[in-house]
Amino acid sequence: MLQQHSLYTAQFDTPIGSCRLASSERGLAYVELPRASGRGFEGWRRLHLPNVNCQQDVGPNRKAIEQLQGFLEGERTHFELELDVLGTPFQREVWKVLKEIDYGETRTYAEIASRVGRPKAVRAVGNANGANPLSLVVPCHRVVATGGKLGGYGGGLELKARLLAMEGAMRDGQSRLL
Repeated sequence: MLQQHSLYTAQFDTPIGSCRLASSERGLAYVELPRASGRGFEGWRRLHLPNVNCQQDVGPNRKAIEQLQGFLEGERTHFELELDVLGTPFQREVWKVLKEIDYGETRTYAEIASRVGRPKAVRAVGNANGANPLSLVVPCHRVVATGGKLGGYGGGLELKARLLAMEGAMRDGQSRLL
């Protein structure tokens, strides 16, 4: 469990809509996309940090806000942020592999499963992808189904397609597979 005293949140506007961040003393811990599906920030916080002091403060999130803005405006292709990654050992292993996917590239769920040494765990990789608390920074939007179909995304398939198009990673016909 995380050894911290506070979680600092900040809401900010981006080209894709309003996002919320949460950082601890160790680094960025959570990115909430607009219209995000799933349990959202409060569900994530209750699961991982139920007793932590949570306060709104842009200061600890300023660097992440600047880098996310730059990414979403097409001016940044990678992030240089300290992260406070909370998840199961398997999830963290999957997310580590996701961070290795370069801007403009995609991988399949099956390729990720093979990279973590569990080639039959494609569904578990999909679940870990869906539980990623650091969307965009840990680029789960770069993972597609084996046939090229976009598959799920916590920010919605329209946003996933938009991000892949922005990165030049859309394969021919993918936009028709939404």
